[in-house]
Amino acid sequence: MPIADREFDWSDLAFESKRSLKDLHATFIAAPRELSSRRFAQLVKEYLPKGNIVLGVARERYVLGLEGQPQFRMLELETVTEAISKVNAASQKHQIYILRYTQRELVYILEKVPFRQAVFVNGSWYHGFHLRPEFYVLTKQNMDYVLVSPFADEAEASNYAGETEVTQVPSTGLYSDTEMLDVALAAARQSYDYASFQTASALGRARGTKYELLATSHNRILPYETYAMHFGSERERHFSPMNDLNYYDTIHFEVAMLVQAQQLHIDLAGTSLFATVLPCPHCARMLAATDLHELVYAEDHSSGYAIKMLESAGKKVRRIVL
Repeated sequence: MPIADREFDWSDLAFESKRSLKDLHATFIAAPRELSSRRFAQLVKEYLPKGNIVLGVARERYVLGLEGQPQFRMLELETVTEAISKVNAASQKHQIYILRYTQRELVYILEKVPFRQAVFVNGSWYHGFHLRPEFYVLTKQNMDYVLVSPFADEAEASNYAGETEVTQVPSTGLYSDTEMLDVALAAARQSYDYASFQTASALGRARGTKYELLATSHNRILPYETYAMHFGSERERHFSPMNDLNYYDTIHFEVAMLVQAQQLHIDLAGTSLFATVLPCPHCARMLAATDLHELVYAEDHSSGYAIKMLESAGKKVRRIVL
């Protein structure tokens, strides 16, 4: 039977009977970010013996909120069509079905279809899973779910970041203060921090009415960018609230910038740090101890703690609303 005969479209099912989907009693793999063929084969091998599989396929090209970022591409059906056809041709007992939908429709699918289990691939959503509406629906429905890696093994995970081209940002040039913030915003799109927020900065030195760009930084996951995707986010494992800094997978962009400044032998005296968000209290105290001259930021954080801390240390602080 062709794969097209095992495809469902939520736009067709939304206001119709869901029985054809419910009767599968399937494991639901919610529309995942891109997977290697090896990782997809592993998931099939693990879940197909337990019953049918319904593979979600998102209509969008990227994770919502992370649009245009190559490290957050969604799985395209074409990349696994051949594998699915082979599995379905060989399996006599269980089959793989496809369910197309937009990412915003996922909560409605979980509400209406009692899957035997739901599988969510790390890095396929933005902000902590336990803070998202999908989690509350799963809890209300008492549906079993699991968060899994998008990678076949650690070698594949650690190699992914080096092989994936992320948003490119300028490395030199003269920019206005608003343009420096634009550079910082572009640098934020290099972050792999899907469970919290993408944040970044651009370091500059005043040259007349403009600033010479010295370096950029973003909140970087360690020991490598895809570590949290592969092993699971610390924030999600501990059900950490968004403002809790106890469970975090990254070094903040401020720390990353200071590391870069040391590596590049940049003298911070007289420099301005353009940040997408006001530093947290920990980073504010750290920056207060440096020779940084000025902080320019776009979004508030921690009730403005950093403003008082930095100004008390003799730093200039100003906000530009983009």
